[in-house]
Amino acid sequence: MTAKVKDVMGRVAIAVRMDASFADLVATMRRFGVGAVTVIDADRRPVGVVSEDDMLLKEIDLGERVFSGPRRRVEQRKAAGANAGQIMTRPAITVTGGTPVRDAARLMHRNRVKQLPVIDAVSGRIVGTVHQGDLLRVFARPAAEIRAEIERVVDRMDLDFGDLDVDVSGGVVTIKGQVPRRSAVKPLLHAVRRVEGVVEVDADDLAFLVDDLLIAPPLL
Repeated sequence: MTAKVKDVMGRVAIAVRMDASFADLVATMRRFGVGAVTVIDADRRPVGVVSEDDMLLKEIDLGERVFSGPRRRVEQRKAAGANAGQIMTRPAITVTGGTPVRDAARLMHRNRVKQLPVIDAVSGRIVGTVHQGDLLRVFARPAAEIRAEIERVVDRMDLDFGDLDVDVSGGVVTIKGQVPRRSAVKPLLHAVRRVEGVVEVDADDLAFLVDDLLIAPPLL
């Protein structure tokens, strides 16, 4: 059975109101030993997240630049903020209790965050928090076992494992090398993602010899 967020999540919703002060944010992070807190509105719905990185912007001289880009303007806004609503990164990335652990892990990996607020699927209100450590207990399978199963997957697809360079680290699988046909790439990645213990697959450097999906133009 696929593990769900509700099976591993913490039942304490680590959150603050939008008007929480800088000091309140620091105190909350220290109390719960976390590097980020969820910011909620008056209905307890997540609207953003304040991380340690957001708060440290106050210690950096960002300067006033006439031609600063969108990212720099956001950083300047956070650095000048006095409460959670002004400092937070928005929108909040959330999951529900029914979200598969695998999907939650991918969200954390792609967005480079270590925790996610868990919301009620109906009301949208925060009901808990799931941390990276909670998810990693499910993805504790040794890298060697994952790699061995990927080799079996490749063999079942009549591909040559020797043409591939497969690395597994922290549940993230990196595949390099080449396959004979372009049509084999998508099924291969789909099969690898389904291997127990795989969080994400990086195949940016996976090539193919023949593009059998290319449609040749008609002869005139």
